[in-house]
Formats: sequence, structure tokens, C-alpha cells
Amino acid sequence: MMRTIKVLSVIEATTVTGPAKNLLNFNRLVRSPLFQESELPRVEVSIVTFHRSHTHGNGLRDYERSASPNAFVAAARAEGIEVDVIRESFRFQPSIIRRLRAIVAQRRPDIIQTHMVKSHFLIKLAGLGKKYPWLAYHHGYTTTDLKMRAYNQLNRWSLPSATRVITVCDAFAKQLSRTGVRADRIVVCHNSVAAPRRVTNEEQQALKGKLAIAADERVVLAVGRLSREKGQRDLIDAGAVLNRMESALKFKLVVVGEGPERESLERASREQGLSAQVLFIDHVEDVAPYYAIADALALPSHSEGSPNVLLEAMAAGVPVVATNVGGVPEIAIGDESAVLVPPYDPQLFANALRRILIDADLAQTIGENAKARALHFSPESYARSLIRIYEEVVSGRQGDRACVTSQGHHRLQPRGDSTWT
Repeated sequence: MMRTIKVLSVIEATTVTGPAKNLLNFNRLVRSPLFQESELPRVEVSIVTFHRSHTHGNGLRDYERSASPNAFVAAARAEGIEVDVIRESFRFQPSIIRRLRAIVAQRRPDIIQTHMVKSHFLIKLAGLGKKYPWLAYHHGYTTTDLKMRAYNQLNRWSLPSATRVITVCDAFAKQLSRTGVRADRIVVCHNSVAAPRRVTNEEQQALKGKLAIAADERVVLAVGRLSREKGQRDLIDAGAVLNRMESALKFKLVVVGEGPERESLERASREQGLSAQVLFIDHVEDVAPYYAIADALALPSHSEGSPNVLLEAMAAGVPVVATNVGGVPEIAIGDESAVLVPPYDPQLFANALRRILIDADLAQTIGENAKARALHFSPESYARSLIRIYEEVVSGRQGDRACVTSQGHHRLQPRGDSTWT
């Protein structure tokens, strides 16, 4: 009888984006006939997450008003995943350690896997990393404020104790090695991307109408959290440069996402005279129609790991202009499947956007190459690699399925085994 590996994922999330989206996609895939009928072990995923409660005027706390306190919990339960929600009144409330230990004892997982700083820290603090094989997902360090710097220090204390640290690019693997994680415990595994859904012409026209985008206007799309490390201010400055270079070029910059920099970015747009050209859209659950109307995807980040937005745009065949930071050049090949430029340089970014927007042949070639390149990052290949890691850590074996880089860590090799049409 095929063995089932029970994986308990500890994650703090409120929406279905980033790591939360990847986790649900993985769960959906391993439950599909493709994997249920394969030679690989079965995988059973359960989730522990956190919810900070607030008392409303009627005396009820928000978790008493709803069985699913947020969109992530609702989505996970809708897919049949068992979810334990740990209630807390403030971040890192001491009592959650006891609750976390009780849940783990009840679930009796073969593997605990953690996502992001808080989960890593709690597993080590609770001593659970010594009792169970522990996989920690590392998505990179940011230094946007004092709080994030403090979180980075918690990560550096926690991660060296994990059985494996799965990170998303070689650049992050090198950082981890420098901060105390043994190289033979680090595995590089880029994010994956599914084939995009088809967006009808009617949907595209409806969205353009809603956004008041004229037929002769080009669309430059940016998707992501509005925070400093994502570089959206550089993109706005690049838009102003592009206006000066090509005054006859009509374009709208559509910025999809939420975050602390929203007000600052809106002010920058006004100062640059771009108020009518920059459209700020809040968080969107289904971004597919936005990719469908985009003439270019702009990714001006100062730091990145394995960005989902890059993979999604490539899979949709959208020409990408991106900064060559983190794992971006490991995914997209410069001047072949994307146009890559150095970060912090609005002039060079504007030059690259201009190339894509005025040269239809170049845009078509980049888009087609990007779509072909995205096939190498299929969810099926990613899931198989992850299941083999599960097998290794459960059995205590050191893997032979990945090559070892010059830095000593493992790197999973993407395979083009998808059959998108």
C-alpha cells in the first residue's frame, strides 16, 4: 500500500496570494488523479494559521461572527483542507505556543513546514523542530523598516535549525549560507506557474471600458504589493521619462495591488503630471484579464526571489521589462524572454519599455519566448520535486535528485514536461 505523508503547514495569511496561493495550488495538484495514480507517496496537507481578533461594538469578536475569519481560511476549507485557526489578541502572544503544541500533537504530522518569519520562529521556540522533520520556506529578506529588520534577525535565529530550508533562488541561497544555514540543508526551488485561463475578447473589452482605456492606448501593467522594495516609484518616474521621449505614445500605467506606499505613489503621480495615466487598482483575485489586456508587464523591484507575477506574465505571453535582481535572471533570460535592466534606474527602465511598446516584432518575440520558457516551471514538476524532498526528510536520507551548485546547496532542475495549449 502506498504510504501517505502527512504535512502540517504553519502559515500566517489572510488572502490567497504569494505563499498561500502556492500552498493551495500544491494541495489541489497532489489530490488530482495525475498524482493519486502515480508511483509517488500520497500527500495529505493540513494547515495551522493565525487570526488576530478584534472586539466589535456588540461585544462579539470577529471570529465569533464568521466561521472563516478571512479569505485564505475560507479558500482552504472550501478545498477540503483541515484548518486550525489559532486566535490571538496581539502578535507573538505567548499563549499561542501552548495551542500550537496541542495542535501538532493532535495532528501527528510526518513533516512540519513553515512559511515566513512568524511561523519559523514559533516552531523553533516551541521546540517542535527537534521532534519532527521541519521544512522552512524562505522568501528573502527585506529591510524596509525597523520591524522588518527585527524579523530578519528572528529568521537568522530560526532557520539554521530547520531540517531543510527551501528558498526560491540562488541569490537567496547564498544569503542563507552567509547567515548560518548549512549549505547541504538548502534547496533552491523556483516557484511554479499554471497555464493561464483563456480570457475572451468580451472580457478584455469590458475591462478596458471599466478602466476607460482608449483603443489607441497601450497598457503597461504592474502587479504586486505597494511597498518600497517593489520599486513602483521608479516605475512612475520611468513613465514620466517615457512621456518626454515619446510624446506621441499613448499609454496607461495600471498598478494592481495594495500596500503602505499607495498614498506616496499617488502623490508622485500627481507631481510627475501622470494622474490621468496611472490607474491604481486595489487587490484583484483574478488577474488574468489584466494580463490579457497588457502590452507589457513592468517589474521594477529592488529585490525579488522567484516572483509569481513574472511567471504569470510569462505564461500569459506578456512581454516583460524587469530589473535583474534576485531570481529574476534565473527565470527570464535577458533579451530573449524578457528585457532586463539594473534596478534604481528609471531612465533605463523607460528605454526598455519604449523598445517593447514601439517595436511590435520585438514584443511578439519576447512574449512567445517567455511563454515557452514558462513551461519549464510547471506545477507538476515543482510538486514532484517537493514530494521527493518530503520522502528524503521523512526517511532521513540525503537526496540525490538535485545537482549541487558550487556553493554546496541543492538546486532542483526545472523540466519542460507541461502540455499547455
